[in-house]
Parts: sequence; C-alpha cells; structure tokens
Amino acid sequence: MSWTYVAPILLLSLSNVFMTFAWYGQLKYPSAPLWALIPISWGIALFEYCLAVPANRIGYQVYSGAQLKTIQEVITLSVFAVFSVAYLGQALRWNHLVSFGFLVLAAYFGFTKW
Repeated sequence: MSWTYVAPILLLSLSNVFMTFAWYGQLKYPSAPLWALIPISWGIALFEYCLAVPANRIGYQVYSGAQLKTIQEVITLSVFAVFSVAYLGQALRWNHLVSFGFLVLAAYFGFTKW
C-alpha cells in the first residue's frame, strides 16, 4: 500500500491524541481556573494542527474530502473511547458501542463506490 494512503491515517491518529487531551484532558481538573486551561489547551492543540494539516494535504492526493472527514471521525471516536476509559475512568456501555458501530457503517458507505 502506498505511503499516501497510510500517512494520513497515522498522522490523523496522532493528531487526535493531542486534540483529545486539548479538549477533554482538563476535565480531570475541575478546580483549575479557566483562564489557565484555555492557553494550555491551545498549546496542546498546536501540535494537533501540526499533524492534521499535513495529514489532510497528503490524504487529499488519494482520498476525497468526504473520505478524509470520515476517516477523521472514526479515528476521533476510537481515540476518545480509549481516552474515556483509560484517562477519565468512564466505562463504555452497550449504547456507546452501538453508536460507534453505526459510525463505522457510515464510514463503509462513505468509502463504497456506488
């Protein structure tokens, strides 16, 4: 498989780790002041952008915009599922898994040639 197919998936996976921490990492610190959390989150998000922008630029050579967005969403949910259990200590329930399953089904339709 060509690097242009794989690189966007790897880069988007790494970018999502940063973005998940930028958006949701602060939830473990409810007493932290918002004025401090915002610049910290922006600093973390900078790394997300440094990975996501090249991922989309490279990926657009072989994927459509809709396919890139679909890849992004599936990766986002996958990363968040692990983050939610491992970092936030929240269990995934059957309804979460069903909703993720429907998104995987949506990805299937997004990549199938009709």
